[in-house]
Amino acid sequence: MSTVRIGRQRTAVADERPPVGDGDPWSADPYADAVRSGRGPLFLRRGDGWLLPLDVERWCADADAADLEVLRRCEGAVLDVGCGPGRLVAALGARGRRVLGIDVSEAAVTRTGELGGPALRRSVFEPLPGEGRWGTALLIDGNVGIGGEPAQLLTRMSELLLPGGLLIVETVPGLDLDERALVHVTDARGRTGRPFPWARLGTPALLRHADRGGWSATGQWAAGGRSFVALRNRRTNSSAEPPNRAAVSSSQRVRNTSAGRPVAEA
Repeated sequence: MSTVRIGRQRTAVADERPPVGDGDPWSADPYADAVRSGRGPLFLRRGDGWLLPLDVERWCADADAADLEVLRRCEGAVLDVGCGPGRLVAALGARGRRVLGIDVSEAAVTRTGELGGPALRRSVFEPLPGEGRWGTALLIDGNVGIGGEPAQLLTRMSELLLPGGLLIVETVPGLDLDERALVHVTDARGRTGRPFPWARLGTPALLRHADRGGWSATGQWAAGGRSFVALRNRRTNSSAEPPNRAAVSSSQRVRNTSAGRPVAEA
């Protein structure tokens, strides 16, 4: 699928991010409808009209060969950040791995649950179960762009992982790309959500951010026209939660609290 450059426009990201709610851009009707139906077309659109196609059909399908190679490399309990419709969470759970998906989209979390995968409607920048105890974290399908500032996101991922933990990131293939933009989700009928900051990184740019942020690259590979990087954090001290809160197993389920915020429950 062809893509269009988003551009180099930089945007500020607030230090205090609002909690997930009905106004979240990934809960806007175009995205939610696409996730429920499993079909696009769906795009990220910049203010000047440039478009980035989103691969909704692949996200809503079973894990493909490129995905399975990512999962083969996972270690310990796995946190899938921006899990979307849940194909990776479901595939890991089916293999008996401890796994949790998080996503800000209610439709995505619901679909993940329908596949039998545990998921929370939560931003990566909010408090999460098992902070500092995850063996592997995933930023797949462009999710290194979450928040629009990769350096901040990489810092947050280091907080979530064990010392020496593994982060697997999907990058833009074949380009030394380091872009920021305000975008919104839109469909072919012109329905849109509100703008939000996003980033796109090629492998060289990711490696530069990673080196400055205390990560070591341990692998790079390509599969199915996609590119991936494995990073290991160099953190040696941990302020992790007690072990009994360390991870969500594939046998745990998700319930909604009275405030509409899901939590994991054994």
